[in-house]
Amino acid sequence: MSHFSADSKSPDILVSAADFFTEMVELACEERNMESKPLTRKYLSDLLQFYLVSDNLFDEPNETGRSETMAEKLLKAINSGQSEKQELLKKLGDTTLYVSGFFGDSFKRKIIDIDYYVEIGGCAYGSLAGSDSGNIYSSIFEDLSMRFMKYVDILTLISQKSFIQNNDDLLRLYDRYILTGSQLAEEQLQENGLLHASVRKHRQ
Repeated sequence: MSHFSADSKSPDILVSAADFFTEMVELACEERNMESKPLTRKYLSDLLQFYLVSDNLFDEPNETGRSETMAEKLLKAINSGQSEKQELLKKLGDTTLYVSGFFGDSFKRKIIDIDYYVEIGGCAYGSLAGSDSGNIYSSIFEDLSMRFMKYVDILTLISQKSFIQNNDDLLRLYDRYILTGSQLAEEQLQENGLLHASVRKHRQ
């Protein structure tokens, strides 16, 4: 984020990445009327900063030369020792949350849909919360598990605002709503006149 002063041709940087994402999370939660603990919002801000480095999204191929599926990663994490288990579950939950929020629309062109990521991510955070109930982060992980799709909507809104994305492909937006029940997708469809109350009642 930058600001041009009247007597200068060069921009003055006003905020760091940490400040930027902190503000974006706060604004998105406010816009979505999403109540969450300060620690959870801080966690989301830190997650967004972490994935600014795109290499953090990718894993090294295993001994077979291919990357593991999300389901395989979840099974591996659950069957690992306590320390490794927590690390693997956290990474799996974080990755699925970020990818679902920032790249969810791209799933329509793939075999695996966003609901698969939502299910895996919610399960990973849930298992993580239960693996160490005395940990300060356990309540955060439980919240992320129980309201995973709502937090996906928060990240989607941040993605749309920070990268000036739009929803030209309304069919994909409709598919996203049908698959996940995303409240954000529902409201954006209503804004475009493509979803009426009768559709929502039928889905419920």
